Amino acid sequence: MTESQNYIQGMVLNEETHCTLADLCRFCGVHAEVIHNMVDEGLITPEGYSPREWRFTFVAVKRVQTAVRLHNDLRVNLPGCALVLDLLDEIEELRRFSRRG
Repeated sequence: MTESQNYIQGMVLNEETHCTLADLCRFCGVHAEVIHNMVDEGLITPEGYSPREWRFTFVAVKRVQTAVRLHNDLRVNLPGCALVLDLLDEIEELRRFSRRG
């Protein structure tokens, strides 16, 4: 009997981590056009002036991954994803506030 081994590769993302447009596409499994549309819709905001200079934080990675799941699983369009993500952010902020209180 042969034994198979699977290897999983990952990257630790933190607040100081920034990635390029190509990295973001690879992390989230989407084409650059999807990211451009998300930037146009206001889902994510890159640092930098042009797509070649764009840098994204780990928050953007999480937002894109969530938006992709919303679109694929629930067929939510980009404006709907932006609304859902904003509401999720508000809920998280309220939870943090209530824990401090």
